[in-house]
Amino acid sequence: MPVNISPLAPADVFNISTLAGIIWRHHYAGIISLAQIEYMLAQRYQPDLIREQLKNPGIWWRKLVLEENVIGFSCCMRTANPGELKIDKLYIHCNHHRQGYGRKFIADAIAILKKNNLQSLILTVNKQNQTAIAAYQHYGFEITNDSIVDIGGGFFMNDYLMTLDLSRWKNHQ
Repeated sequence: MPVNISPLAPADVFNISTLAGIIWRHHYAGIISLAQIEYMLAQRYQPDLIREQLKNPGIWWRKLVLEENVIGFSCCMRTANPGELKIDKLYIHCNHHRQGYGRKFIADAIAILKKNNLQSLILTVNKQNQTAIAAYQHYGFEITNDSIVDIGGGFFMNDYLMTLDLSRWKNHQ
């Protein structure tokens, strides 16, 4: 089945916000509290916030479309570090895991990186999210640091910072 990754359009924002809720409530239920899930969804996936981010030339929202249905999304952004791109969001509906779509999103992020003359690709992942950590390691990412961030509301993100050595990615294409 053909799959397509393309830029998110303003008309897609409500669907992405809804899809984020479905994915997060399913995936993170055993990792973080329901209260933190709802807090983070409200903090990061409000349609107005996504619409504003779509106007920023340093943020790239993408959608993954399979048979006219959006089944995943990603968001990459420049960081404060020169030459660095962060995969800030990479989510695929659970019915479509383990089909190579994550690799397609990583390849898309690398294409953004190269097109914008950036050199480094990073991401953060919850330390309890063993499935995602293993997948990222499979694609050449390495844990390079801890990232503990107070996100307000009494909640913290307790993540690993992972960095992709682009020479290792070449082995996964």
